[in-house]
Amino acid sequence: MKLVNTRNTNQSVEFSEAILSPMGENGGLFAPLNLPLLDESFWQDASTLTYKKFALKIIEKFEFDTPLSIFENALEVYDEFDEGEATHIVKQNDRLYINELWHGKTRAFKDMALAPFAKVVAQLAEQKKERYLVICATSGDTGPATLSAFGGVKNTKVFCLYPAGKTSEVQRLQMVTAAGKNVKSLGIVGNFDDAQRELKTLLSSKEFATKLAKFGYKLNAANSVNFGRILFQILYHAWASVKLGRVDIIVPSGNFGDALGAFYAKKMGANIDKIFIASNANNVLTDFFKNGIYDVRNRKLKLTMSPAMDILVSSNIERLLFGLFGDKRTAELMANLKQEKFYELTDEEKAVLKETFEADFCDDDECAEAIKKTANSGRLIDPHTATCFKMVSRAQNTCVITSTAHWVKFTPSMVKAIKDSGCEDEFSQMHALSHEFGERLPKQITDLFEADLLHEDVVEVSQVEEKILNFVK
Repeated sequence: MKLVNTRNTNQSVEFSEAILSPMGENGGLFAPLNLPLLDESFWQDASTLTYKKFALKIIEKFEFDTPLSIFENALEVYDEFDEGEATHIVKQNDRLYINELWHGKTRAFKDMALAPFAKVVAQLAEQKKERYLVICATSGDTGPATLSAFGGVKNTKVFCLYPAGKTSEVQRLQMVTAAGKNVKSLGIVGNFDDAQRELKTLLSSKEFATKLAKFGYKLNAANSVNFGRILFQILYHAWASVKLGRVDIIVPSGNFGDALGAFYAKKMGANIDKIFIASNANNVLTDFFKNGIYDVRNRKLKLTMSPAMDILVSSNIERLLFGLFGDKRTAELMANLKQEKFYELTDEEKAVLKETFEADFCDDDECAEAIKKTANSGRLIDPHTATCFKMVSRAQNTCVITSTAHWVKFTPSMVKAIKDSGCEDEFSQMHALSHEFGERLPKQITDLFEADLLHEDVVEVSQVEEKILNFVK
């Protein structure tokens, strides 16, 4: 199977090309023209498999040009996660389950995709005898997971952009203490949308590519603009349907990559009915799925207690538009968004959207209420997962909440929600919460507070290119 440009299907590439050079012409993304449809016997057989074997069986059905052995080697990274399967599906009550995707090294769902993604990139780079600069923009979790996954990997350098002052403290520490000669993180003055815009600019710049080539590097990206990320995000949603039968899935969403994975899994035949999209006060996705309108003309990004979702321009909506309405319509809508910061679907298109999706959002007060209520039942959930609970009652099937991060990454918000107080000493209070609820703290997190600070620079966006070139040089 080849992947095509979401804005012009005349451009098609092999998977091995798309994962190493992820942006299409004219700003388009690469996506499948048609997804493999898996029959009932596949899903029946899948129930007997381990997660790694299940993942490999799904990937095999895409019939990519990349040898299956490369994916098999990459999936071995899940052995480094917490005991058990890579994803832990936990029963909350008779009709509600929580799919915990944060049992990897950085305690966020991004490990589920980025850990094997890095292994695939490394193997392909070695085969081609090429070196890659992998850049990422992060709202909080992609950065740490990318730095962790690529740290020490041969033939790669990694450069991470994050919005200074707009991530949690643990997320910041994960980035500024990242060790390894091939990794670098950099704070920017601005928000995630500014960081993502700069990433896309660099990916599309032939001049920047020429400059990198002088140092012997090609450019790649670890964000979900890269289909290699999305591939691994299909798997855990499909897995939930194998384990639980017919499900409705609630996904806390900012850049829409995680929710897109659920959509793709459904199209491939996974037993998924409705997909609910949970947002925070930056509720542009709620408006889109309710009204068919994507409008950022008069919006200003709000800083919330769920910072990884503080996003206004969701890259992967483009792949959804392509999957539903084709390349010409996608190109038209994305041009409108770029030029006018707005587009609206037709009534017919809105109806198609609502066949699969529902959406809502939580402000910080509602989010805090969900955290406190769940804590009273004996379970700690992070602020992003908390945005999902508002929609549980709307599910008609077994409901699966996609839990995207360990609560320990957001201790001040947890303390405010549960204790209604400030958090003067984050390290002490995460230990206090851990003791109260009988939860072991991840050593990867507690060690951060004693680690050396290695990447404390914060610059204007205009300085990013120079900083990257100096790092590569």
